[in-house]
Amino acid sequence: MSTIAANLQAVEATIAAATEAAGRPRSTVQLLAVSKTFPTEAVLEAIAAGQRAFGENYLQEGVEKIAAVARAQPDLSLEWHFIGPIQSNKTKPIATHFDWVHTVERIKIAQRLSEQRPPERGPLNICLQVNISGEVTKSGATAAELPELARQVAALPNLRLRGLMAIPEPQSDPALQRAAFATLRRLGESLRADGLMVDTLSMGMSGDMGAAILEGATIVRVGSAIFGAREYH
Repeated sequence: MSTIAANLQAVEATIAAATEAAGRPRSTVQLLAVSKTFPTEAVLEAIAAGQRAFGENYLQEGVEKIAAVARAQPDLSLEWHFIGPIQSNKTKPIATHFDWVHTVERIKIAQRLSEQRPPERGPLNICLQVNISGEVTKSGATAAELPELARQVAALPNLRLRGLMAIPEPQSDPALQRAAFATLRRLGESLRADGLMVDTLSMGMSGDMGAAILEGATIVRVGSAIFGAREYH
């Protein structure tokens, strides 16, 4: 068994234990393997071990990797999620190549993604990024901005508003981790109470996915626990 396959098994065990502790079916949490900075070969190893959903932060690298994996596995149905910051002049390749975008925080970006989504690809799944910790260096809409932004995005053609994403301030205390994730969960519940059909909470990474799942995460974004230490660009 490869190292990546073994790591995926360990992550799967963590997710299974957390969903059991939360009283939730395992099927309610999707594992998103964050493959940014790792080569196509690492993605192919993860695919061989059964992984089917991958997250990329860097646009050019992600587009090249999507193409390379498609050449190597032309008959395989994979899901590609863009989880990095979005520049307005880079929306077209995101809209063209990805299945999900987790980092929409402005209506201008959503409008461009909607206009540039190829119709034959079907609606682009959208998560709105929320700055739940109030960090000045962190991207994301504020809780106050969220309801109007969500209504505007939900009304756009070629997009499907799925839910919310957050990267809270790192905490080692599980109780503090859970408190941050509970904030995002409540924001999602508020959107549903307003009539928006959202079903996704993208929250939790290698160090805090257990706390995120206990608070309702439906997608956990895991990189280093699967692929190892990351080499940054």
